[in-house]
Amino acid sequence: MPTAENVPLHKLEAQLRRRGDTDALREELFAEFLRCADYTCVSEWNRAVQLCESLAIIGWGAHEPVEALRDVYVNGAPNTFFANAMGCPRFTDAVWKQSGGGLMIDAARTSRHASPDDTHRHTDTDNGHYSVSEDSTLLSQRNWIAKNPIWIKRTLDNCYPGSRAVIDSIDRDLQPALDAGMRPQLYGRGLNRIIINCAFSFDDGPHCKTNYIIADEGRRLRQSEYYPTLLGMYTEDEIEANGYYLRPRYSHGPFRTDTGRVNVSIMFEREFSRLSHGEQKAVMSEYFLTAATAIATRVKKRLPAYDFPLMLSDFRTILNTWQDA
Repeated sequence: MPTAENVPLHKLEAQLRRRGDTDALREELFAEFLRCADYTCVSEWNRAVQLCESLAIIGWGAHEPVEALRDVYVNGAPNTFFANAMGCPRFTDAVWKQSGGGLMIDAARTSRHASPDDTHRHTDTDNGHYSVSEDSTLLSQRNWIAKNPIWIKRTLDNCYPGSRAVIDSIDRDLQPALDAGMRPQLYGRGLNRIIINCAFSFDDGPHCKTNYIIADEGRRLRQSEYYPTLLGMYTEDEIEANGYYLRPRYSHGPFRTDTGRVNVSIMFEREFSRLSHGEQKAVMSEYFLTAATAIATRVKKRLPAYDFPLMLSDFRTILNTWQDA
């Protein structure tokens, strides 16, 4: 195995295939991964990334697959962590800070998580052995474990009371059903996550309210045109008193090949919360499927081998079951 550096994935795969005896190699790599899972410096983290990439290529076998990911913490500092296919944290989750001209783990913002592969692992934070690394390049895994590609999230928890039960059902019922029922092993590679962000209208008092007015899709307004267009519909006093914001129903972000992720935001107006719970589920399901279908249409040219029809069919089936529950 090469040292922890950003080796092209096709070369890494070729090196692994030349080794032969996949079962023995897997156990060798996994044993080394467990030693790196409590990383204390940049080089150990980067080695853990390459080990996760290697295990994603040859398979994790009986061990729980995890990804080694780099993100950004709320304070803007680098954040590195491991997560399983359900997004549950595993092993060390570290936030980094600048120290003495290098990069060092910030013990106060770092935590450890248990794993089914290492049930005796302690989960308290040990801040006595972190070292400063002059190398500030923190790698992130480039190939992903097979997992449900649909994530449904909320931009804010606020909503009208009439929608609370249905919105809570997304986290409690729908997302777990997607995690368990989607069949990512059959879809292919290249698409990691479709992240559907839901923004709901709400009224939490005179100085904390947002009511979305959905823009006519045919007008294709620029962001700078939202407020002037809204002024043509309501007075300034009405806009201020009701917290009106003109927005499109769907706002699509770009597909990033380096992360395999694409975002779409869906806006829900005040009138949505006045529907019955069954009607709200039906409307949500229609919007979710419309958003995912639009993304599939845009991305399929870049991922011709990915089975978008099967993925969308599975998504539709699970949405129908959620509606009927």
